[in-house]
Amino acid sequence: MSCTSLESVKDSRVLYLTTVGRRTGLPREIEIWFVVCCERLYLFAETGEAANWVKNVRHNPKVSVRIEERRIDATARVLDRQSDRKLWDLVAEIANRKYGWGDGLPVEVTPVPSRAPTTTPSKLNSTISEGRYT
Repeated sequence: MSCTSLESVKDSRVLYLTTVGRRTGLPREIEIWFVVCCERLYLFAETGEAANWVKNVRHNPKVSVRIEERRIDATARVLDRQSDRKLWDLVAEIANRKYGWGDGLPVEVTPVPSRAPTTTPSKLNSTISEGRYT
C-alpha cells in the first residue's frame, strides 16, 4: 500500500497493528481505531503508557499495519505532549470528529522510507501551522 493511498482508507473504522512483543519477540496484533493526517496514521492508546502495544512500540518501533486488505510496513513513535502539542491537538480533534473520542496517547505511524510520503518535516509543520490536513 503506498502512502498516496492513505487518503483512500481514512474512512475505514479500524486497522490492525502488528508490533513485536518486547519479551517474546513474537508478532502481536491488535484492532484499533485510527485517523489519517498529513499522510500518516495516528492511533490512540486509551490506557496511555500502560498499553502493551505502546510498550512494544517503545521497545521496537518497527510495525506493520493492515487496513482492509492492504498491508504496509511502518515505524511508530509515541507523540510527546510538550514537543508535539499542536500535532497532538490536531489528531485528537480529527479522532473526536470521526469517533466522538480523541482522548488517549497518540502514536504516529509512518510508512517505511521505500514507501514514505513526499511530505517533508518542514512541509508537515507548515501544514499543521496553517490548519491544512487530510
